[in-house]
Amino acid sequence: MHVAVENLTLPKFSIGVGDRFAHQAKAQLAACMKAADAGVEVVPVWNKSNREHTIIGSEPVETRAAADAAVKEMGWTKPYFVDADHINLKTVQRFLDSSNFFTLDVADLIGQPAKPEDVAAFLGAHPELVGTVTIPGIAEPFKTDKAFVEGVANKFLAAVQNAGEIYGLLLENKGAGRFVPEISMDETDFPQTPVELLIILAMIADEKIPIQTIAPKFTGRFNKGVDYVGDVKQFAKEFEEDLATIAFAIKRYGLPENLKLSVHSGSDKFSIYKAIHDGAKKFNAGVHLKTAGTNWLEELIGLAESDGTGLAIAKEIYSEALAHKDELTAPYATVIDIDDSKLPSAAEVNGWTGKQYAAALRHDQSNPAYNPSFRQLLHVGFKIAAKLGPRYLQALEANEDVVAKNVTANLWERHIKPVFLGL
Repeated sequence: MHVAVENLTLPKFSIGVGDRFAHQAKAQLAACMKAADAGVEVVPVWNKSNREHTIIGSEPVETRAAADAAVKEMGWTKPYFVDADHINLKTVQRFLDSSNFFTLDVADLIGQPAKPEDVAAFLGAHPELVGTVTIPGIAEPFKTDKAFVEGVANKFLAAVQNAGEIYGLLLENKGAGRFVPEISMDETDFPQTPVELLIILAMIADEKIPIQTIAPKFTGRFNKGVDYVGDVKQFAKEFEEDLATIAFAIKRYGLPENLKLSVHSGSDKFSIYKAIHDGAKKFNAGVHLKTAGTNWLEELIGLAESDGTGLAIAKEIYSEALAHKDELTAPYATVIDIDDSKLPSAAEVNGWTGKQYAAALRHDQSNPAYNPSFRQLLHVGFKIAAKLGPRYLQALEANEDVVAKNVTANLWERHIKPVFLGL
């Protein structure tokens, strides 16, 4: 008999791990086990979006099966989650059975005005948001007026109502307390100010969505698979102010006590990891760091280092990615910055050793051979590996030891240690 799980709770620290080809769950889990050995619980959330499933030709049930198998084999006894990443009303259906974490993506509706009567009702219900708004932990109070709150409502209310619709569908199909809801607000033009975030959280509470994480937009560029580009001090200030806002909103609006910030496109943002660690420690707050495609790059590094067939496949993938650069980069145009003049020719790469390929791709900024443009092109080039089908998967299996070593080291050394242990 299947016993219902009530009040599924996301622990304080969690890391989103992408596994595009469903072969690295054990290696990823090994990194979380290293954290446990070091005295910090960091739970894995395996995330894979509808777009990635469509490109690769996989199904959400495969992500679930890989996670379950790894957990069983490695003897992991702590919580773990499978995230239906960036779903909306059109795409949620295929994830219902296999996921227990849902990232509600309402980016398309941000900026679409809500019904005037809904905006008026929101303003009427929240007089505390008009005038002087004091958030404990933020030095200066915020001054707002009715027009400002109305403007924020017009920008975000329709999106939050849409999240409410998705949540209602999940509730109907999964049952209360059987999944973790996250709302993603990061795909918008400008970072939300603390008072805007507070207004959004009031809307979410009104919609009765018990979110456990929220992904706001932060200042700076969060490009795929490379370091943060922006003002680190400004990020630290925004991060801490968002933590203060969340703590206040939990008390003021009755949101879940474990509600925490989610940093999307969080992989490889090395220069802000200290700010994230310090902010979380200062506020005794949780953090969800979302990594994804960085894992597939570690597969390529492992294949290159394996030489032989593995290196040949890594070279073939680069050659094809270079030939189809415009098509591969178009969907990611806002989150990559590739300098075409820095991309080596296919002929040059074909002459490289495995060590040279790995050095160009591995995110080690102290190595002069590291090439961010090469890395970003390959980051979005997983479609090429998908087209290789069994050839790619067989290469991963044949070189599992080298690939797994890279996957675990990347998550543990470059991500978990600095963010969650402050090392």
